[in-house]
Amino acid sequence: MMTGGADSTRPLPLAGIRVLDVSQVMAGPYCSMLLGDMGADVIKIEPPGTGDQTRGAMGFKMKGSDSMGFLNMNRNKRSIALNLKSAAGREILHKLAKTADILVENYRPGVMKKLGCGYEDLAKINPALIYASISGFGQSGPWASRPGFDLMAQAMSGVMSVTGHPGGPPVKAGVPVADIGCSLFATYAILAAYIGRKNTGLGQYIDASLFDAALAFSIWDTSEYWGTGKIPEPLGTANRMSAPYQAVRSKDGYFVMGATNQKLWRLLCDTLGRQELVDDPRFADIPARLANRPVLIEELEKSFVTRTSDEWVDLLLAVGIPAGTMYTYPEAFESEHGKHRKMRMDIDHPVEGTVPNIGFAVKLSGTPQQVRRHPPLLGEHTDAILDEIGIDAAAAADLRAKGAFAP
Repeated sequence: MMTGGADSTRPLPLAGIRVLDVSQVMAGPYCSMLLGDMGADVIKIEPPGTGDQTRGAMGFKMKGSDSMGFLNMNRNKRSIALNLKSAAGREILHKLAKTADILVENYRPGVMKKLGCGYEDLAKINPALIYASISGFGQSGPWASRPGFDLMAQAMSGVMSVTGHPGGPPVKAGVPVADIGCSLFATYAILAAYIGRKNTGLGQYIDASLFDAALAFSIWDTSEYWGTGKIPEPLGTANRMSAPYQAVRSKDGYFVMGATNQKLWRLLCDTLGRQELVDDPRFADIPARLANRPVLIEELEKSFVTRTSDEWVDLLLAVGIPAGTMYTYPEAFESEHGKHRKMRMDIDHPVEGTVPNIGFAVKLSGTPQQVRRHPPLLGEHTDAILDEIGIDAAAAADLRAKGAFAP
């Protein structure tokens, strides 16, 4: 039915596991999509009327009402539209919780508890439930009640303080590192809790935050600060641990390269025909090159500007020096390597026809991920899901009259 998966006689590793995705936008939906890619039955519980906020996001329209962003974070899910502000909607969520292994939510801290759908409430119904809350700053602490967005997490974790060029204005990382990082850490914790449950039969509560995730990425920067007492500053494309290791100017633009140890440094100088750089005390070893990085790059670029980026990348790779071309996203996806790695896949969709999705970021040999379901339409699977938890048409009509499915 859909491209992107591979046939396998072995069941997917999370087959038979039910996940309730009570989240919106990015970190929560991406986390639950990863679980769905591995075989979990993911039920996306959305507000009636609008659904996940990301359905209507981005500044351009598709054939239908769902954004391309939504379509890239919600494959392998089923959708039910529930008004959790109504008692009838909460009744259905409680019934679903009895059947679930995992719940992922990213409401502001305390909201689910006020609705009677917090961990303590649902653990009484299902002690084996693994309940993951994703927020901007965690479930406790002075900032816990603040709205949580990737931009704020990048700023307040320090990530923005080291992004950009020295002396320049604040720059955020070009990709949502706090959102995606939190999603990955939450997935890791969920799977660890699931493995642990096999021994105890008990679920547990997971508190994941964008702030914590962004800070967890600061290994080199924080290590420098703790080791020297110097507050890290932006370095552009350069690196705190070695030099030269950054983007450098060529005849027709820029490319990236790294001579990160003495062997590679000498090889670089030999390749450039610049023996005097090896003998220059300013560049004698890594500490010296780090201390004199601006003049080091200035000297190297005197050679690099004599040829094009592609020429230098080919030459440096041929002698064993790491180097790479600076691609746009379209160039990366359409590159020979991007195609070989299947980093774009096309998914059948009832409204769009087909939609492109970013491919699976890791490859499993025995149980490769599969695209089993298109990103769902809002409430597309409501009737089927209700039937699975024993709510027949008459009961569903009663719940509908009580506002379970209305905005």
